[in-house]
Amino acid sequence: MKAEIIAVGSEMLTPYRQDTNSLYLTEKLNGIGVAVAFKTVVGDRRKDLVNAIQTALGRIDILILMGGLGPTKDDLTREAAAEALSLTLCRDATQVAALHARAATWRISMPQNNLKQADVLQGATLLPNPNGSAPGQWLDTTFGGYRKLVMLLPGPPHECRPLFDSECLPRLREIVPPRFIAVRTLKAAMIPESQADKLLAPIYTTYADVETTLLAHTGDLQITLACSKAHAAAATERVDELAERFEETLEDWLYSSQGDSLEQIVLYYLGLRQATLAVAESCTGGLIAQRITSVPGASRSFLGGVVVYSDELKTSLAGVPVELIAQHGAVSVEVAKALAQGIRARTGATLGLGVTGIAGPTGATESKPLGLVHIAVCDAQGADAIDRTFRGDRNIVREWAAQQALDLVRRRLM
Repeated sequence: MKAEIIAVGSEMLTPYRQDTNSLYLTEKLNGIGVAVAFKTVVGDRRKDLVNAIQTALGRIDILILMGGLGPTKDDLTREAAAEALSLTLCRDATQVAALHARAATWRISMPQNNLKQADVLQGATLLPNPNGSAPGQWLDTTFGGYRKLVMLLPGPPHECRPLFDSECLPRLREIVPPRFIAVRTLKAAMIPESQADKLLAPIYTTYADVETTLLAHTGDLQITLACSKAHAAAATERVDELAERFEETLEDWLYSSQGDSLEQIVLYYLGLRQATLAVAESCTGGLIAQRITSVPGASRSFLGGVVVYSDELKTSLAGVPVELIAQHGAVSVEVAKALAQGIRARTGATLGLGVTGIAGPTGATESKPLGLVHIAVCDAQGADAIDRTFRGDRNIVREWAAQQALDLVRRRLM
């Protein structure tokens, strides 16, 4: 069975608010074998909402509407659902009494517009909402000759999520045929999405029952595999089989076959080798240290580091010779190596990492363009260095540089 989630509210069509409930509901639905095929955001306009509901009912089995159940004139979900399904709205006397009782506990007289929260779709079941005044509604109906399950839920997360868990999930479990969705996430670093797809597409296109998704962002490629079967073992077996073929194909581009972050993998290798790491960052401004220390337990392997923007601090804190900077410039492979060697010597770390570059928007020269980054990692056996020119604004260059730096450490540890 397929589902669609419609988030209702004009505020979510602005830059200031976004729908987060659908992420929660998707996880819950996947857990009982229901795939979410569509997510839609609709403003508080009745005609648009009616169209969205009818479109959804024409293509899925389960429809969840979130929001628009309040007492104000722009709360139109009940009315739109009734129109879309050609149903009447009936005012429920028990709910009217409950609204009056709720108002009494607040020692206020209930405004008349609150009564619309007692309007129920013909044939629907009211779902109690202990965290708010708007109850949910459950409707088992037909549309276009096919059975449809429709849920109306309040929008606030502290109302929507508990109500779905307590009232909707048990009903869905009784109706939805037993189905299991196995999901596996693989991650690769610094391989272009197009190159990865060129390698992987000939493989995953032969697995029609596994949905493969590639998502690339600043040097990180996430590959998600999902398979739905009647039995969990069968779904898992198919996903694992495809994942194994991907692992063989991607070779050392792949850094995780279980969804771990690159910083988690770096710390894993450091711990495995009982090694430590220290960093000296210029253009990344502490971003590498921030990523590493976001992992619990990082202090077992990460000693720390310095952010050395000025030439003076490159010398005083990371031990870069003044004459080296004068001869090659602060943005150079020589200085990157010196940063790595210097921070390693000063902290006693097994590995030292140095990064220097031009994140922009100023500072470029003819020989050193915007986005140029030099990265070096060293240990007792010597140093590896790489230079890359990344395209994008200042933040994007810094993100790319941090990703490349962590991947260089990973490869050194491998």
